[in-house]
Amino acid sequence: MSNPDRIIRLTTVLDRTGLSRSTIYRKIAEGTFPAQLRISVHGAGWRESDINRWIEDPVGWRSEEETNGKALRRQLS
Repeated sequence: MSNPDRIIRLTTVLDRTGLSRSTIYRKIAEGTFPAQLRISVHGAGWRESDINRWIEDPVGWRSEEETNGKALRRQLS
């Protein structure tokens, strides 16, 4: 049985990435950092797997939706 993807909060993301809060939100707006998920009315978090993928390749990171969309466009061409 595979482990479920954990949701991690901002303080953990800050510690793991070494980025500042403002840099994280700027990068989300630019599309170069994983977007957070709404987990409650006043709370948000990130999928741990998305943050791990970003840490492995911060320059080349793209969202899975964007990556899957490019692959689909290549298949249709």
